[in-house]
Amino acid sequence: MPDVIASIAPDEVRLWVALDVHKFSIVAAVLPPEGGGPDVQRIETTERAIRRFIDKLDGPEGLAVSYEAGPGGFALWRLLTGMGVACDVIAPSLIPVRAGDRVKTDRRDAKKLVSLQRAGLLRYVMPPTAELEGLRDLLRCRDDLRRAQTAARNRVLKQLLRHGRIYRDGKSAWTIQHRLWVNAQRLDDPLALVQMLMHLDGIERQLQTFDAELQDIASSERWRSQVQTLIRFRGIATLTALGLIAEIGDFARFSHPRELASWLGITPSEYSSGDQQHRGHITLAGNHHARRLLIEAAWHYRHAPRRPKTGPQPDGRAWQAQVRLYHRHRHLTEHGKRSTVANVAVARELTGFLWAAMTDQPLRATTPATNQEAAVA
Repeated sequence: MPDVIASIAPDEVRLWVALDVHKFSIVAAVLPPEGGGPDVQRIETTERAIRRFIDKLDGPEGLAVSYEAGPGGFALWRLLTGMGVACDVIAPSLIPVRAGDRVKTDRRDAKKLVSLQRAGLLRYVMPPTAELEGLRDLLRCRDDLRRAQTAARNRVLKQLLRHGRIYRDGKSAWTIQHRLWVNAQRLDDPLALVQMLMHLDGIERQLQTFDAELQDIASSERWRSQVQTLIRFRGIATLTALGLIAEIGDFARFSHPRELASWLGITPSEYSSGDQQHRGHITLAGNHHARRLLIEAAWHYRHAPRRPKTGPQPDGRAWQAQVRLYHRHRHLTEHGKRSTVANVAVARELTGFLWAAMTDQPLRATTPATNQEAAVA
């Protein structure tokens, strides 16, 4: 499975421990290596209580601890790892579910997890580093601000529309000319509009500060080389590149681009049996932040290949991507596929190009047919 790693449990496990973690409490179930039933107890989520619990189990040696990934993040994993405990973070969507089970309690969940853990039936995710998680939080915060900006703009326009104020001097909204028109509007009762504009101005100033900080981060030594690799591809600018790096992390943890595409949820769903094969919509599983960035980038490939006059120039792989994906999009649309369906297919192939670039795969030689297609385009 993509984005799933093997357990880091020691070779000789002394005790299996599963934690059902909540905001204020943790229900812990402990099992011996063979036989016996789980011993369940409830502890607090404080560091002191967790350290005391590990000490009661005679220290971290020989312990195999796991808990479900959830809103608590990876703070518990970092605490236990720092104590020398072998701790795994369980992928919640891959936990086996027994049909007909209609009773759920914290104690039952902890017992079920520790039994599945000892049987080797759980799958685990790769926790991000603190540095990568910080970058991810920063970019998701910016995305929240972008959504807030869109909502604030819509509120302003709907307020003006309710009072019969319609912009007729252009087709595009929120250009410089449109913004001047908005600021020039005077309503009979202007208090609501004034507050809306003040709110919008605050969001836009915050976004400008965010973007300046992100540009500095992208040019730092830690992220510069990865960002430079990605921005050579059409449709990927600095913020998009940082977003992909923050959400995906190490591209090399996926052994094949198909695994990355599956993790992004851009592979077709399938329900086949016997001689019948049925494929449906994309799965939409996995990370929706990275999926949105890739699908937005893929729209640029509906245009013919070209080399930009300014900015980073495409290298050999990025140019191959332009030629290949442009003709792929055109071929699909000419054969009756909707543009949105064709764009998702292009995004899936773009994933392969990005994976190859970020994992330093050897570049395939350009075929004469590809050169001819690029010349015709």
